[in-house]
Amino acid sequence: MAFVFRQKVLFKHCDPAGIVFYPRYFEMLNDCVEAFFSDILQHPFESLHGTGGVPTAQISARFTAPSRHGDLVDFTLRTGTPGRSSLALDFHAACGGETRLTANSTLVFVDGNGKPQTWPQSLKAALNAQAER
Repeated sequence: MAFVFRQKVLFKHCDPAGIVFYPRYFEMLNDCVEAFFSDILQHPFESLHGTGGVPTAQISARFTAPSRHGDLVDFTLRTGTPGRSSLALDFHAACGGETRLTANSTLVFVDGNGKPQTWPQSLKAALNAQAER
């Protein structure tokens, strides 16, 4: 099952040419992940990050068309089956049916010292349920 996160392109996302400055897309991708953890998995970052976190260990993106101030961009997130401590994510961002970017990343569940840890059972069960949809 896919999770869709809608982001309106704001002035703060744009460069002087009026298009999204590419690093801002990475912030939007992270906003999508944070909403997914909160809204779908019921594990909001504000509680999850109290004792650890899920930093991005790898990310790759392809930018196919520019987004402009005021655009409504739908970020579609699909997850893979979680590994011992990792999770693969695939993103597709589109506006009005036009692909703006595709990306994939890997998250790693870590403890407070930044060391990879096994997913907590309740979180892994929620991730597995999403991967099966």
